[in-house]
Amino acid sequence: MSLTSTAAHAARRAAQRERVRILYRRALKDTLNWAVHRHLFYDDAANLRERFEQHRHVEDLDTIDRMIEDGEATYNKWRHPDPYIVPWAPGGSKFTRNPTPPEGIEIVYNFGREDND
Repeated sequence: MSLTSTAAHAARRAAQRERVRILYRRALKDTLNWAVHRHLFYDDAANLRERFEQHRHVEDLDTIDRMIEDGEATYNKWRHPDPYIVPWAPGGSKFTRNPTPPEGIEIVYNFGREDND
């Protein structure tokens, strides 16, 4: 193997690791959307981890790419239709609930305790 092909192999492998890491994190977070109770989530999370771990020692780069694509397709097929969004995050129920006041409006935080100079 030449130096170029070794570097290309290492770069492709690093990209695959990152894709697998992102897929696992997304699937794990989506598992929280499906599991109503924590004890259910723990079982589902353990099953998910087991599914990823059983293919940990695959070395063929083309096989890994195919497995990642299959995993991403499965994730997109079974993704929760109404995921939980933290209330104050974009898309949450409290996001921009209290918008900034218009120009010219002043908020007095020490109302009633102003200096009487």
